[in-house]
Amino acid sequence: MKKRMLAILLACCLLLCMIPVVSAEDTMPVGEDAGVNLQLNATSVVLMEYETGRVLYEQNADEQLPPASITKIMTLLLVMEALDQGKLTWEEQVTTSERAASMGGSQIYLKVGEQMCVRDMVKSVVIASANDAAAALAEHLCGSIEAFVEKMNEKAAALSMNNTHFENTNGLDDTTTAHYTSARDVAIMSRALIAYPDILTYSSTWMDSVREGAFGLTNTNRLVRFYPGATGLKTGSTAKAKFCISATALRDGMHLIAVVMGSPTRDIRNEEAKKLLDYGFANYAVYTEEESNLTELTVKGGTTDVCRVKSLKFSTLIDKGAKSRIRKEVHLPEYLAAPIKTGEKIGTVAYYVDDRLIGETDIVTCEDIMKISFGEIFVRLFKSCLGIKL
Repeated sequence: MKKRMLAILLACCLLLCMIPVVSAEDTMPVGEDAGVNLQLNATSVVLMEYETGRVLYEQNADEQLPPASITKIMTLLLVMEALDQGKLTWEEQVTTSERAASMGGSQIYLKVGEQMCVRDMVKSVVIASANDAAAALAEHLCGSIEAFVEKMNEKAAALSMNNTHFENTNGLDDTTTAHYTSARDVAIMSRALIAYPDILTYSSTWMDSVREGAFGLTNTNRLVRFYPGATGLKTGSTAKAKFCISATALRDGMHLIAVVMGSPTRDIRNEEAKKLLDYGFANYAVYTEEESNLTELTVKGGTTDVCRVKSLKFSTLIDKGAKSRIRKEVHLPEYLAAPIKTGEKIGTVAYYVDDRLIGETDIVTCEDIMKISFGEIFVRLFKSCLGIKL
């Protein structure tokens, strides 16, 4: 009887050992799900890290809300893409239409027929949130605001901004019926926009001017002046949207995006954005290893005997202070078989914090190596027999 009871107990222990254990770190919870509550006075917020796109904190992140002027993030993204693709140039002249001049709200008071270069138009949108300049750029690029807005919605879909629909280029919402986005979607398009360094040049500028210095621009984002490391990006406010911001900041190689939507006042909005950024910088860091040449591997059946290989760039987010505990394991085959193409994946580098895998990067070949022919083998054997150095 005792032996039977002991067998049952051992069986139970074995079953318990087979149940997988999932740690809190592995599931990577965010916001209140991680036991963190920043008690932010806003309808919706998201904190995202730029390099990885990982969300570090969220609160009601997917609610569809009016975005006010942070709409212009998408407007600017399409303009920057056009510049990158050569469809626009920075010095190209943009002519103001009657419709663009009549936008109202935040503006640089463009006159009908007035011409201004793309650079100054973009600068005016980024720094001063100029509705008239945003409309003029849209018309110049696509022929009409309607055609441009269609492109905005196409880009939103391409970026998987699933809770977004635009009706105009600037966020004015007195007459809109379906102009909305979410904090998560704003973070997504902000991340796409700040991939263009020229935008950060302007979004981090506190004061500038256009019209050869005759018209001053002051950044609507006060964090640029008062928050260490602030790089931008865009503010917005209307009666419907209340006060919104997509605030970006860079410290110690980590670029954060803090989106706040639906705050009751401008000052509260700014404070909530600072709280989000402070939380991110206090708790997280980016670990990066650049592309690196590794050892040479033996090649069998190739025109050369060895092949150079390299590991690709690796970047991930870690808890602050964990860098000293990172270790890596290189996984490579003993040899390679020809033919080999440049860029062919032949192994991995695995990165761990303690015993927890945090990511991998590929090891690839650096050169083409052709398979040796029978004739070349014969020549090699012949030279070897004659003592000729290969």
